[in-house]
Amino acid sequence: MSSIFFIFKRELATYFLTPVAYIFLVIFLAALGSFTFFLGNFFTRGQADLQVFFSFHPWVYLFLIPAIGMRLWSEERKTGTIELLMTLPVTAFEIVIAKFLAAWFFSFIALCLTFPMWISVNILGSPDNGVILASYIGSFLMAGALISLVSCISASTKSQVIAFILSVSISFIFLMAGLEIILSIFKSWAPALIINIISSLSILSNFQQITKGVIDLRELIFFTSMILGFLFVNKYLVELKKSK
Repeated sequence: MSSIFFIFKRELATYFLTPVAYIFLVIFLAALGSFTFFLGNFFTRGQADLQVFFSFHPWVYLFLIPAIGMRLWSEERKTGTIELLMTLPVTAFEIVIAKFLAAWFFSFIALCLTFPMWISVNILGSPDNGVILASYIGSFLMAGALISLVSCISASTKSQVIAFILSVSISFIFLMAGLEIILSIFKSWAPALIINIISSLSILSNFQQITKGVIDLRELIFFTSMILGFLFVNKYLVELKKSK
């Protein structure tokens, strides 16, 4: 555990060694604020809640999370430091977990900085704080699922740009999987079982269920399975690239 914590601190520190981390945080907060207050008509809705605020989280994450995670492994491979990293007395899976947790914690910091929104709606009215808390938990889980996906893609290329583009593209597919516009493509020829499987893989649909205020076991299993699944694939890719 001490080795994982050491790598975790090293990775987290790299975010704040340059202005990039602060730029990400400012963009994240500015984007969510702009979308909520202007596109979401926060003040004209006449409701003291954060429903509109959370509805924009998946689309902001679509670009923010790839920006956070694109360098996790691609930079190590480009600079050749991955060989040095692998000489540490830790397993490849422990390194994968440490890097993932560092990126996930960074997204948690960004999420925490939006808490003034929660305070604001309580000043303006009497929102259902249970729903808001569940939505925050759902947003955190969604960030973890997307980071595990981006980390996996980052391990497959030396280019951060390629990692970013692929991450945005594949994340978009996972977000849109449960929407009718996507399912209609398969309904004309695919059996109901295949359609249900595709629909169940939608990050957006599972997140929207949580934002209703109920954290169902199915959503927890979905996000946990997605995180663990991509972390194991990440481990395989790291070991595969190391052997070449």
